[in-house]
Amino acid sequence: MIWCSVLTSLATAPLPDSLHFSVMHEFLQRTLGGLLEAGPYALIGLGLTLSFGVLRRINLAFGATALLAAYVGSWLHVRWGLPALGVCLAVIGTTVLVGFYVEWVCFENIDDSASSVRRQSNVLASLDAKEASVMAASFALWMQLEQLAVNFQPNHLHPFPDFSSHSNVDWGSFSLRPDRLSVFIFSGVLISAVALWLHQSREGLGLRALSSSHAAAQICGMNVPQLRYIGTTLSCALCGIASCAVLSMEGQVTPMFGMWVLLKGLTCALIGGLGSVRGVLGGAMLLGVSESHAQQMWGPMGRDAATWGLLLLALMTQTGQLPYRLNRRQGAQDE
Repeated sequence: MIWCSVLTSLATAPLPDSLHFSVMHEFLQRTLGGLLEAGPYALIGLGLTLSFGVLRRINLAFGATALLAAYVGSWLHVRWGLPALGVCLAVIGTTVLVGFYVEWVCFENIDDSASSVRRQSNVLASLDAKEASVMAASFALWMQLEQLAVNFQPNHLHPFPDFSSHSNVDWGSFSLRPDRLSVFIFSGVLISAVALWLHQSREGLGLRALSSSHAAAQICGMNVPQLRYIGTTLSCALCGIASCAVLSMEGQVTPMFGMWVLLKGLTCALIGGLGSVRGVLGGAMLLGVSESHAQQMWGPMGRDAATWGLLLLALMTQTGQLPYRLNRRQGAQDE
């Protein structure tokens, strides 16, 4: 009984000011670290939202494209001693070339007449038979490219030019990793430039018109095939840049990298809304902060669970299942 009373008094006693400060400081440090993770997430998500939301391409081979390009860069770095800049250029170029291969195999002859009048919120909600077959073809290419990469580089770990920092920079009472801070700033500048290009340039306005209606873009005299290739190039280039940014902080690439790219990018794109540049950045920040706090509470498994949970929530929201279930529950309560 004495021990119970002691524990009860400790549990109900007010926390010291120093402990309050320590808890708040740890929370803010984790939040800041999660925000810095949002840089490469946003680049990948922007590439995916250009493919899914603007070009109407449900490209499941997006991550495998990044994996094969990363393996090529690692091979050039190890086998031929290519410097870091050359490796990054090779990764970006390979990503674009493989992206064109996927475009040619899966989407070159797709009929857009059925999907041209759909709004972006219905991209994942309704698929006709042709679109479903195209999505299945992109899945087959995912397996093909991943198997090609694994056969090309059979080992599990492959070196990549390492630019990770071994010391932190103090910002007041907080510690920041210079490499992640640099990537975050670079990603913010690049995303701002892409957003400005989409709103100011003729090609960017054409892509935005293409996202609303392919038929209307053709009637207005726009070169739709050229716009598609411009969008594919931009989408794949952003994916290649994000791959270089992530791998340069890790110093290695593994066979799981392709799945990682697809999962993170799809989560950010769906949370922010397909076709929304600002939304992708917000989705990336939410994902980074959620992963950071989940890892603190539950470890690496919690980090993965947070990603899958946000992806599931975003999918339910996009397809209308979550509002439907909430309205159904509200109706049952009213009855």
